[in-house]
Amino acid sequence: MPPRLLAVFTLAVVMTVSGCRKDSATPPPEERGPQAAATASVRSVPAELPPVVATVNGVDVKKEELQLAIRNLEGRAGQAVPPDQRDTVYRQVLDRVVGYHVLVQEARARNMTAAPWDVDKRLADIRSQFPSEQAFKDMLQQRGISEDRLRQETAETLAVNAMLEKEFAALPPPADPEVRTFYDGNKPRFREEASVRASHILIRVEQNADAAVRAKAKSQVEGLRAQLLKGAEFSALAKQHSQDPGSAPNGGDLGFFTKGRMVPAFEEAAFATQPGGLSGIVETPFGYHVIKVTETKPARELGFDEVKEQIRVYLQQQTRDQKTGAFVEQLKAKGKVSILL
Repeated sequence: MPPRLLAVFTLAVVMTVSGCRKDSATPPPEERGPQAAATASVRSVPAELPPVVATVNGVDVKKEELQLAIRNLEGRAGQAVPPDQRDTVYRQVLDRVVGYHVLVQEARARNMTAAPWDVDKRLADIRSQFPSEQAFKDMLQQRGISEDRLRQETAETLAVNAMLEKEFAALPPPADPEVRTFYDGNKPRFREEASVRASHILIRVEQNADAAVRAKAKSQVEGLRAQLLKGAEFSALAKQHSQDPGSAPNGGDLGFFTKGRMVPAFEEAAFATQPGGLSGIVETPFGYHVIKVTETKPARELGFDEVKEQIRVYLQQQTRDQKTGAFVEQLKAKGKVSILL
C-alpha cells in the first residue's frame, strides 16, 4: 500500500476530501477514469459552459477552473471524458471544486496560512518531478496555469491541510483488532511480487537514429561488456559511461523492481539473468544496455507484523477522509453555494 499521492493542481485538497486514494480497495469513479463514473440520471450540462459555473459565499467559480479540473482528470485517466458520461463527470468534478473553495475560505476564516518556505519546498518538489525547467514550464502551459497561480494554489492547499490536521488531530488510531480484521480480509493485497535488483549501463540511441548511429552505440556497449567479462568493475564503468542520468551516479544501480515496472525487453533480460551475472546486449526504445543482476527476491506473502502499521495509517486516513467529507458538507450547509449549470 504505497502512500497516497496528492494531485498537484486544483483538486489536490478536494481529492483529500473525497478519499481518492491510489490504494483504495474501491476508488471513487473519477479515480478509476471517466468511463467508470456513475451512470445515475443527472441534469444535463450545457455544451457551452456559462462564464461562472457556481458561486461559493459570493465568490465566483469560473468555467476555466472547472475546465482545468476536467483536463487534469482526463490526464490522469489517459482519455477524454466519454460523451455519455459528460454530465455525471462534470457535476462530480464541479462538486469537488466547490468543496475546494469552501475549505480554502474556512482556512482563511481561521487565519490558517502556509509559511513561504513551506510553499517554496513544495514547489521545488513539484519541479523535481520534471527532467528540466523547460519541461516544467511546458506542462504549466499545457495545463493553462501560470506559475503565480500554482504558487497560490500550493499555499492554499498547505493552509487547508494544516486546518484539517488540526481539526482531526484527536481522532484515535484504529485499534489492533480492526487492523487485524482488515489484514485477514485483504490477504491478496499483501503479496510481495518477485523482484530483482539490477544495475545497467545505457548508451542512448534516439528512436529515429540511422543504422550507422545504432551500430556505433551497440559497438560501444559490446566493448564495455567485454571489459566487464575481463573483470572491470561494473559500478566504475557505469559512472563513467552510462547515459542514464538517474542511475549512473549510483553506479547504474536501479534498486529492486518487479515485473511491469520496466520496458519489456529490459525486464525480460533482467529476470532471466542469474544473480552476479551479466545480460547480453539489450535493445530498448532508450538505446542499448548491459545489465548486471545483484540479487533476486521470490514472491511471498507479507506477514501481519510487517504491514500492521501501514494498515493502521491507511485505516486512519480512511476515517479522516470520511470526517473531512462530512466537514465539507457542513461548511456548504452553513454557507451559500449556488450551482449555475
